[in-house]
Amino acid sequence: MRIPIDNAAAIGKIVRASRKAQKIRQDDAAGSIGVSENFLGKIERGSESVQWGKLFQVLEGLGVQVIVDVPENVAAYLNESASNKDKP
Repeated sequence: MRIPIDNAAAIGKIVRASRKAQKIRQDDAAGSIGVSENFLGKIERGSESVQWGKLFQVLEGLGVQVIVDVPENVAAYLNESASNKDKP
């Protein structure tokens, strides 16, 4: 299912729903993912000041994949940049 994300609270709702759908308590989820319960709570509440690396660690731990839908001109630029890195 594709869900538009436009703010931290939207990500927080997804994290909380993913955890609850798996019937995992917040403290158990935090422990198995390797973050503090306080940090997981901040994400679920939509805190604007969380560390990106840990956020992606939580998403991965809950089986949530992040996909960014970009316009064609951006995709073309990204593909061009990747091709240029392969050249000596």
